[in-house]
Amino acid sequence: MLRLTWVQPEDLLGHELRQAVQDGREPSAIAARWRAAGGAEAPPRAGASAEPASRYLRLLAEDLLDELADLPSRLADQEPTDLARIKALCPDWPAPQATSPPRPATLQAAWLGRAVGCLLGKPVEKITLDGIRQLARATGNWPLGFYFTARGVPAELLAAHPWNRRSAPTSLAENIDGMPEDDDLNYPLLNLLLLQRHGKAFTTADVAKLWLDELPAGRTFTAERIAYRNLLSGLEPPRTARHRNPFREWIGALIRADVHGWTNPGDPGAAAEQAHRDATLTHTANGVYAAMFTAAVIATAATGTQDVHTCLRTGLTVVPPASRLAKAIHHALQLARKHRDFDAVVDELHATHARTHHWVHAIPNTALITAALTHADGDFTGSICRAVSGGWDTDSNGATVGSVSALLAGSPTALPDLWTAPLKNRLATSVGDFNGIGFDTLARLTHQETARP
Repeated sequence: MLRLTWVQPEDLLGHELRQAVQDGREPSAIAARWRAAGGAEAPPRAGASAEPASRYLRLLAEDLLDELADLPSRLADQEPTDLARIKALCPDWPAPQATSPPRPATLQAAWLGRAVGCLLGKPVEKITLDGIRQLARATGNWPLGFYFTARGVPAELLAAHPWNRRSAPTSLAENIDGMPEDDDLNYPLLNLLLLQRHGKAFTTADVAKLWLDELPAGRTFTAERIAYRNLLSGLEPPRTARHRNPFREWIGALIRADVHGWTNPGDPGAAAEQAHRDATLTHTANGVYAAMFTAAVIATAATGTQDVHTCLRTGLTVVPPASRLAKAIHHALQLARKHRDFDAVVDELHATHARTHHWVHAIPNTALITAALTHADGDFTGSICRAVSGGWDTDSNGATVGSVSALLAGSPTALPDLWTAPLKNRLATSVGDFNGIGFDTLARLTHQETARP
């Protein structure tokens, strides 16, 4: 029987119960009804439970999802999704700075960096932190310094911690032959198309239509898959982000933010606003802030005049200061400055977030991204290896950290060949006409959009 991931009500309900606790609602009575009826917890790592629920439980889950949505939140005033209310809470909203667009070579580095970081993290996506450490140590690759390999890994260790089954054939060191398809690259491609067709004044409805035209439904996950389903059900943004969508504060909007930063060099406020219009198709509150933060960080890095620490501080100016995301970022900055050993930083982040947040949630992953960039002082290899070695959404975190640190490096030649050569200047994708495109070509296309008013 087909078990479609990330959309079945009986699987969504457990995630929504956890989300309700996080965003200041009181779901205990609803949770008790679900458990009394025999409802299960949400799958801890996969997108669907192993066995289908009864028709009764499915219908009950749908009703309870709607009841949960109606519960009031005590955090609503300090964590709005409306842009005007977000800006009202951000007293240091950044002003634009006069700067020249980044050179095509700099944008090529950013595209390459995003791909390399993603590729490094792909085989260990969904693997536990302890499993990642054991797999890397088994091949002498710890602290992490190169792509993962299966060569030399004991069979019993692979049985206990199997590679991501979809990624291992294309993403282990011995298998890499160009950059394989990944949603962490598909979304930047979509946003490049978005700007080509609609310019920087695009609307959230433009994003929705583009997805329906160009994004295969099977290439969507978590919040994006829910929003896609909601669009096909006749719902319009921003309701697409809220309706029966327990993933609306997960990492999906963050991984779409790079192009908004690349095309607004020196204007982190504009980059954040652009990211907001994109993100609100699928996300709310902290899920949106994570995208805005990332876009602002990248827009600052794109000037070529600021260090990584200034970029991160600027990113915080577009995040409501009392929000859970802002607090998590500040905590990550403190840990990165406190510990010389990055494993100690990661251990404290996991102790803080792992029990309460799913491994794809935006809050812990944004904290890890921040800590990795800070601890490595923006160095490319140091940043991507720290991000991926920290677990959680390894390919997404590696991609974002790779984009930022490569942008700071400034050119493809500043990135070590051991990382970039296996990509062979070739990207696989199912988006538009981009399959097989080179990163140099993507850089030229992005530069055109950067230079457009």
